[in-house]
Amino acid sequence: MYIVDDIKTIAKEAGVIMMTAKAPKIMEKEGHANFCTETDEKIQAFLIDRLQKVLPEAAFLGEEDGQDVFTEKMSEGYCFVLDPIDGTSNFIYSYRPSVVSIALLKAGKPYMAVIYNPFDDMMFSATAGKGAYMNEEKIMSANTPLSDSLAVFGTAPYYSELQERTFEIAKNLLPLCVDLRRSGTAAWDMCCVALGRCNLYFELKIQLWDYAAAALIAKEAGCKITDIEGNELSFRGPTSVLCMGQGVKETPKCFL
Repeated sequence: MYIVDDIKTIAKEAGVIMMTAKAPKIMEKEGHANFCTETDEKIQAFLIDRLQKVLPEAAFLGEEDGQDVFTEKMSEGYCFVLDPIDGTSNFIYSYRPSVVSIALLKAGKPYMAVIYNPFDDMMFSATAGKGAYMNEEKIMSANTPLSDSLAVFGTAPYYSELQERTFEIAKNLLPLCVDLRRSGTAAWDMCCVALGRCNLYFELKIQLWDYAAAALIAKEAGCKITDIEGNELSFRGPTSVLCMGQGVKETPKCFL
Protein backbone atom coordinates (compact mmCIF):
# COMPACT_ATOMS: atom_id res chain seq x y z
CA MET A 1 0.00 0.00 0.00
CA TYR A 2 1.31 3.45 -0.89
CA ILE A 3 1.79 6.01 1.89
CA VAL A 4 -1.00 8.20 0.51
CA ASP A 5 -3.42 5.28 0.85
CA ASP A 6 -2.41 4.86 4.50
CA ILE A 7 -2.98 8.58 5.04
CA LYS A 8 -6.45 8.38 3.47
CA THR A 9 -7.39 5.50 5.76
CA ILE A 10 -6.27 7.49 8.79
CA ALA A 11 -8.11 10.63 7.61
CA LYS A 12 -11.32 8.62 7.23
CA GLU A 13 -10.98 7.26 10.77
CA ALA A 14 -10.42 10.83 12.01
CA GLY A 15 -13.62 11.78 10.21
CA VAL A 16 -15.49 9.19 12.27
CA ILE A 17 -14.22 10.85 15.45
CA MET A 18 -15.52 14.19 14.17
CA MET A 19 -18.92 12.83 13.17
CA THR A 20 -19.50 10.97 16.44
CA ALA A 21 -18.41 13.77 18.82
CA LYS A 22 -21.02 14.84 21.36
CA ALA A 23 -21.18 18.49 22.54
CA PRO A 24 -17.39 18.93 22.82
CA LYS A 25 -15.87 21.39 25.27
CA ILE A 26 -14.99 24.70 23.56
CA MET A 27 -11.86 26.75 24.27
CA GLU A 28 -10.98 30.20 22.86
CA LYS A 29 -7.62 31.08 21.36
CA GLU A 30 -6.04 34.42 20.44
CA GLY A 31 -8.02 36.36 17.83
CA HIS A 32 -11.67 37.14 17.21
CA ALA A 33 -13.93 34.03 17.44
CA ASN A 34 -10.89 31.73 17.23
CA PHE A 35 -12.07 28.50 18.80
CA CYS A 36 -10.67 25.08 19.59
CA THR A 37 -12.64 22.11 20.86
CA GLU A 38 -11.58 19.01 22.70
CA THR A 39 -12.45 17.16 19.49
CA ASP A 40 -9.79 19.17 17.58
CA GLU A 41 -7.25 18.09 20.17
CA LYS A 42 -8.47 14.49 20.18
CA ILE A 43 -8.25 14.20 16.40
CA GLN A 44 -4.80 15.80 16.25
CA ALA A 45 -3.47 13.38 18.89
CA PHE A 46 -5.01 10.50 16.94
CA LEU A 47 -3.44 11.69 13.67
CA ILE A 48 0.02 12.04 15.19
CA ASP A 49 -0.16 8.62 16.81
CA ARG A 50 -1.23 6.90 13.61
CA LEU A 51 0.93 8.85 11.16
CA GLN A 52 4.07 8.28 13.23
CA LYS A 53 3.66 4.60 12.51
CA VAL A 54 3.37 5.27 8.76
CA LEU A 55 6.45 7.50 8.56
CA PRO A 56 8.44 7.44 11.84
CA GLU A 57 11.10 9.87 10.61
CA ALA A 58 8.59 12.68 9.94
CA ALA A 59 8.25 15.82 12.04
CA PHE A 60 4.81 17.18 12.92
CA LEU A 61 3.25 20.62 12.77
CA GLY A 62 -0.36 20.90 13.91
CA GLU A 63 -2.80 23.65 14.81
CA GLU A 64 -3.44 22.46 18.36
CA ASP A 65 -1.52 21.72 21.57
CA GLY A 66 1.30 24.21 20.96
CA GLN A 67 2.71 22.37 17.95
CA ASP A 68 1.96 25.25 15.60
CA VAL A 69 5.36 26.89 14.99
CA PHE A 70 7.28 26.05 11.81
CA THR A 71 10.97 25.48 12.55
CA GLU A 72 13.94 25.37 10.22
CA LYS A 73 14.32 21.65 10.90
CA MET A 74 10.85 21.09 9.42
CA SER A 75 12.15 22.24 6.04
CA GLU A 76 14.42 19.19 5.98
CA GLY A 77 13.19 15.66 5.37
CA TYR A 78 9.50 14.92 5.92
CA CYS A 79 6.99 16.95 7.92
CA PHE A 80 3.28 16.31 8.38
CA VAL A 81 1.18 19.50 8.58
CA LEU A 82 -2.16 18.83 10.26
CA ASP A 83 -5.45 20.62 10.64
CA PRO A 84 -7.61 18.16 12.61
CA ILE A 85 -10.78 20.19 11.96
CA ASP A 86 -10.57 22.91 9.34
CA GLY A 87 -13.81 24.76 9.95
CA THR A 88 -13.99 24.50 13.74
CA SER A 89 -16.67 27.19 13.99
CA ASN A 90 -18.74 25.24 11.46
CA PHE A 91 -18.23 22.14 13.59
CA ILE A 92 -19.33 23.92 16.77
CA TYR A 93 -22.50 25.28 15.15
CA SER A 94 -23.30 22.17 13.06
CA TYR A 95 -22.85 24.21 9.88
CA ARG A 96 -21.30 22.13 7.12
CA PRO A 97 -18.65 21.46 6.09
CA SER A 98 -15.65 20.78 8.29
CA VAL A 99 -12.72 18.74 6.99
CA VAL A 100 -9.64 16.83 8.13
CA SER A 101 -6.55 18.20 6.37
CA ILE A 102 -3.21 16.37 6.20
CA ALA A 103 -0.21 17.54 4.19
CA LEU A 104 3.16 15.83 3.94
CA LEU A 105 6.01 18.19 3.12
CA LYS A 106 9.27 16.88 1.71
CA ALA A 107 12.23 19.26 1.99
CA GLY A 108 9.79 22.06 2.73
CA LYS A 109 7.57 21.52 -0.31
CA PRO A 110 4.17 19.77 -0.58
CA TYR A 111 4.66 16.12 -1.46
CA MET A 112 1.36 14.45 -0.54
CA ALA A 113 -2.02 15.80 0.51
CA VAL A 114 -5.24 14.34 1.85
CA ILE A 115 -8.41 16.26 2.75
CA TYR A 116 -11.51 14.45 3.93
CA ASN A 117 -15.03 15.83 4.24
CA PRO A 118 -16.78 13.23 6.43
CA PHE A 119 -20.22 14.83 6.05
CA ASP A 120 -20.33 13.96 2.36
CA ASP A 121 -17.72 11.16 2.35
CA MET A 122 -15.51 13.11 -0.08
CA MET A 123 -11.83 12.13 -0.02
CA PHE A 124 -9.43 14.45 -1.87
CA SER A 125 -5.83 13.39 -2.41
CA ALA A 126 -2.77 14.33 -4.41
CA THR A 127 0.87 13.39 -4.81
CA ALA A 128 3.22 15.92 -6.38
CA GLY A 129 3.35 15.42 -10.15
CA LYS A 130 0.71 12.67 -10.16
CA GLY A 131 -2.58 14.57 -10.32
CA ALA A 132 -5.44 15.25 -7.92
CA TYR A 133 -8.26 12.87 -7.05
CA MET A 134 -11.62 12.85 -5.34
CA ASN A 135 -12.82 9.40 -4.24
CA GLU A 136 -10.25 7.81 -6.57
CA GLU A 137 -11.42 9.73 -9.66
CA LYS A 138 -9.05 12.25 -11.22
CA ILE A 139 -10.26 15.84 -11.01
CA MET A 140 -9.41 19.03 -12.89
CA SER A 141 -10.45 22.59 -12.27
CA ALA A 142 -13.02 24.23 -14.56
CA ASN A 143 -12.19 25.77 -17.93
CA THR A 144 -15.10 28.20 -17.75
CA PRO A 145 -14.35 31.94 -17.45
CA LEU A 146 -14.80 33.73 -14.15
CA SER A 147 -17.86 35.52 -15.54
CA ASP A 148 -19.66 32.16 -15.74
CA SER A 149 -18.40 30.86 -12.39
CA LEU A 150 -18.90 31.12 -8.66
CA ALA A 151 -16.11 32.58 -6.54
CA VAL A 152 -15.44 31.85 -2.87
CA PHE A 153 -13.54 33.79 -0.24
CA GLY A 154 -12.47 33.69 3.37
CA THR A 155 -12.87 36.64 5.71
CA ALA A 156 -9.64 36.11 7.74
CA PRO A 157 -11.90 36.42 10.81
CA TYR A 158 -9.08 36.29 13.37
CA TYR A 159 -7.39 39.39 11.88
CA SER A 160 -9.74 42.38 12.23
CA GLU A 161 -7.24 44.69 10.53
CA LEU A 162 -7.85 42.83 7.24
CA GLN A 163 -11.64 43.05 7.22
CA GLU A 164 -11.97 46.31 5.31
CA ARG A 165 -9.64 45.24 2.51
CA THR A 166 -11.22 41.78 2.34
CA PHE A 167 -14.70 43.15 1.76
CA GLU A 168 -13.47 45.83 -0.64
CA ILE A 169 -11.97 43.09 -2.81
CA ALA A 170 -15.14 41.02 -2.47
CA LYS A 171 -17.29 44.00 -3.51
CA ASN A 172 -15.17 44.53 -6.63
CA LEU A 173 -15.05 40.80 -7.39
CA LEU A 174 -18.81 40.30 -7.27
CA PRO A 175 -19.61 41.95 -10.65
CA LEU A 176 -16.91 39.81 -12.30
CA CYS A 177 -18.45 36.44 -11.39
CA VAL A 178 -21.86 34.79 -11.06
CA ASP A 179 -21.92 35.18 -7.26
CA LEU A 180 -19.79 34.86 -4.13
CA ARG A 181 -19.81 32.11 -1.52
CA ARG A 182 -18.22 31.71 1.95
CA SER A 183 -17.89 28.23 3.47
CA GLY A 184 -15.84 28.80 6.62
CA THR A 185 -13.01 26.41 5.69
CA ALA A 186 -10.10 27.39 3.47
CA ALA A 187 -9.12 23.81 2.68
CA TRP A 188 -12.63 22.99 1.49
CA ASP A 189 -12.83 26.19 -0.60
CA MET A 190 -9.65 25.29 -2.48
CA CYS A 191 -10.88 21.73 -3.01
CA CYS A 192 -14.04 23.19 -4.55
CA VAL A 193 -11.90 25.19 -6.98
CA ALA A 194 -9.91 22.03 -7.75
CA LEU A 195 -13.16 20.15 -8.34
CA GLY A 196 -14.56 22.84 -10.66
CA ARG A 197 -17.52 23.81 -8.48
CA CYS A 198 -16.17 27.35 -8.38
CA ASN A 199 -13.29 29.04 -10.14
CA LEU A 200 -11.60 31.38 -7.66
CA TYR A 201 -10.85 31.54 -3.95
CA PHE A 202 -9.04 34.21 -1.98
CA GLU A 203 -8.24 35.01 1.64
CA LEU A 204 -5.87 37.63 3.01
CA LYS A 205 -4.32 35.55 5.80
CA ILE A 206 -4.46 31.85 6.56
CA GLN A 207 -2.12 29.52 8.40
CA LEU A 208 0.11 26.81 6.97
CA TRP A 209 -2.18 24.00 8.18
CA ASP A 210 -5.09 25.67 6.37
CA TYR A 211 -3.44 25.68 2.94
CA ALA A 212 -0.59 23.14 2.84
CA ALA A 213 -2.68 20.16 1.68
CA ALA A 214 -5.25 22.11 -0.32
CA ALA A 215 -2.61 24.01 -2.29
CA LEU A 216 -1.12 20.77 -3.63
CA ILE A 217 -4.54 19.35 -4.51
CA ALA A 218 -5.46 22.58 -6.32
CA LYS A 219 -2.13 22.74 -8.17
CA GLU A 220 -2.41 19.12 -9.30
CA ALA A 221 -5.94 19.91 -10.55
CA GLY A 222 -4.54 22.60 -12.85
CA CYS A 223 -5.13 25.62 -10.64
CA LYS A 224 -2.83 28.59 -10.35
CA ILE A 225 -2.17 29.21 -6.67
CA THR A 226 -0.15 32.14 -5.31
CA ASP A 227 -0.38 34.78 -2.63
CA ILE A 228 -2.45 37.91 -3.32
CA GLU A 229 0.57 39.64 -4.86
CA GLY A 230 1.18 36.75 -7.25
CA ASN A 231 4.18 35.30 -5.41
CA GLU A 232 4.82 31.59 -4.94
CA LEU A 233 3.66 30.25 -1.58
CA SER A 234 6.47 29.67 0.92
CA PHE A 235 4.94 26.79 2.97
CA ARG A 236 6.59 28.12 6.11
CA GLY A 237 3.80 30.02 7.82
CA PRO A 238 0.81 32.34 7.38
CA THR A 239 0.14 33.92 4.00
CA SER A 240 -2.54 35.36 1.77
CA VAL A 241 -3.82 32.95 -0.88
CA LEU A 242 -5.30 33.36 -4.35
CA CYS A 243 -6.39 30.13 -6.05
CA MET A 244 -7.75 30.27 -9.61
CA GLY A 245 -9.08 27.51 -11.85
CA GLN A 246 -7.95 26.92 -15.42
CA GLY A 247 -10.66 29.14 -16.88
CA VAL A 248 -9.38 32.26 -15.12
CA LYS A 249 -6.68 33.30 -17.56
CA GLU A 250 -5.74 36.59 -15.92
CA THR A 251 -5.70 37.82 -12.35
CA PRO A 252 -8.82 39.96 -11.83
CA LYS A 253 -8.15 43.69 -11.53
CA CYS A 254 -9.50 43.80 -7.97
CA PHE A 255 -6.34 41.97 -6.85
CA LEU A 256 -3.88 44.20 -8.72
